[in-house]
Amino acid sequence: MRIRGKIVMKTENAPEVAEMITRSIEPDNLKNITTEYGEKSVTTYFGATKIGTLIATVDDYIMNARIADDIIKAVEIDYTKDSEDED
Repeated sequence: MRIRGKIVMKTENAPEVAEMITRSIEPDNLKNITTEYGEKSVTTYFGATKIGTLIATVDDYIMNARIADDIIKAVEIDYTKDSEDED
């Protein structure tokens, strides 16, 4: 039996942020994972033969996406702060 799932993560920011998140976590994608980004979202499709495998994969993926998002936010804060310091 094949189990499939889909996660859609929406971002308030521009499509560039969705693309950055996608590109950040894409190298970790296995054969059973595909990720694409759209105007304001990142959609990831998962597949597995066991529910436990799917749950573990989704858990790892969400953690990686969260870390990528945290890094992007930290860089944006630093960039904004640096821009203000230049004025």
